Amino acid sequence: MAEEKKERSLEENFKGLEEILDRLESEDISLEEAFRAYSSGMELLKLCNDQIDRVEKRVLKLTEEGQMEAFEYGEQ
Repeated sequence: MAEEKKERSLEENFKGLEEILDRLESEDISLEEAFRAYSSGMELLKLCNDQIDRVEKRVLKLTEEGQMEAFEYGEQ
């Protein structure tokens, strides 16, 4: 039976991006390692963007009448 891969939280993914940035800023990183770290960082950044998009779609607002409705981006 294949195990389902648990999705990391947005905070965990941001922490992963910080770790990748620290590696890239290291003076003793090889070009190959830097390329791998950069590629991993770009994949992680895409995951973060996807997670943020999903959260934005679930955001609800409370109307003056006390009802919950979906928040429309760009709404005043």
